[in-house]
Amino acid sequence: MLSPKTKRNIGRVIPFGVLWFIFSLIYCILEKGILGHLDAYPATGVPYNFGRSIIAIPAAGMFMGILTGILEIGYFSKWFIKKSFTRKIVSKSFIYLVIVIIFLTVITLINALYIQKGYTFKILSSPALAFLTDYAMIGIMIYMGAIIVITQFYSEFSASLGQGTLRNFFLGTYHHPVQEERIFMFLDMKSSTTIAEKLGHVRYFEMLREYFFDLSSAVIKYAGTIYQYAGDEMIICWKLKDGLKNNNSIECFFAMKLVLEKETEKYNNRYGCLPGFKAGLHYGMVTTGEIGSLKKEIIFTGDVLNTSARIQGLCNHFNADLLLSEDLAKIIQFPNNYIITSVGHNLLKGRSKSTELFSISGRI
Repeated sequence: MLSPKTKRNIGRVIPFGVLWFIFSLIYCILEKGILGHLDAYPATGVPYNFGRSIIAIPAAGMFMGILTGILEIGYFSKWFIKKSFTRKIVSKSFIYLVIVIIFLTVITLINALYIQKGYTFKILSSPALAFLTDYAMIGIMIYMGAIIVITQFYSEFSASLGQGTLRNFFLGTYHHPVQEERIFMFLDMKSSTTIAEKLGHVRYFEMLREYFFDLSSAVIKYAGTIYQYAGDEMIICWKLKDGLKNNNSIECFFAMKLVLEKETEKYNNRYGCLPGFKAGLHYGMVTTGEIGSLKKEIIFTGDVLNTSARIQGLCNHFNADLLLSEDLAKIIQFPNNYIITSVGHNLLKGRSKSTELFSISGRI
C-alpha cells in the first residue's frame, strides 16, 4: 500500500508527464505540416519518418515531463521555496532548459548511432552539431521554453491553490454543488496575541510562515487537505473515509505536535518560543461547490464548519489540546493507546441540542 504522501507526490508528477506528452504530440503534428513530403530533416540530413516520430517524440516528451516532475517535486520546490514567484519561474526554467538541451543532444546522438554505419566521433557528432547550430534549434528551444514556463506556472498555481483544488477546477468536479461527508479540524495557535506583541508583526509573520510549513508535512502524511488559513488558524479537512482510515484525522494532530517538538531548538533560537496549538474535530454533511466571479474558489458550507470552530473555541475552557464531538467519537475505532475523557455535554451556539465532547490528551 502506498502512503498518502507517496500517492500525493505521484499525483503531482503525473500532470508534468501529461503536459509534456500533449505538447510533444502537437509538435509532431506541426513538424509534419512543415516538412510535408520530405523524407529527411533539412538541417541534419537525418531521415524523417512520421510514423516513428509520432510514437517516439511524445514518448520522449512524456519521459522528460516525468523527469522534470520528479526534479520539481523532489528537489527544486524545496530549494527555491523562499524565492519570489518570478525568481522561481526564471531560475527553474533556465535549469530545465539546460537539461532539455542535453537531453535533445543525447537523443540526436543516439539516433545517429542507430542510422549511421560508422561509429567515429565525427560521424556521430556531425548531425548533433548541425542541429545545434541551425535556426531550427532556436525554434525548438523557444517551443520547449514555452512548455517549461507553462509547466512552471502549473506547478506554482497548484501549490498556491492546492493540488486537489486545481485538479477539481480542471475536471469541473464541483462546478455544480455536491454533497459529501467530511471531517474538519479547526487548529488554532495558543497565545498568538502575546507572541505577536512580543515579536512584532514582521517577525511574527515569519514565524507563522515556518509554523504552517512545518505542520503541513503531517497533513500530507495523514491524507489531509488544507482548506484555509485564517490568521493563525489552519482549517484541515478529510473526506470521511480518508479521515477515518487508520485514524488519520486524530493521528495528524499528534504528528503535528511531534513535528513542532522536533523543531524546538529552531523556534527557540529564532523566535524565543515554541508555538503550541489546540484543535476541534467534528464531521458532517457539507455542500461543496465553486463560487465567485472575480475570484473563484471551491468552498464548503454546512453546520459542521461552525460546530468545529465552536468546539475548538472550548479547548481553553476545558484546558484541552484536542476536543472532538460525540458524533465523530461514535464512528472512530479508537485503539487502546488513546487517552479519551468526556468533558460533558455542552450546548454549542446555533445548535438546539447539547453535544457531548471528548478530549484526547495524549497517547499511552
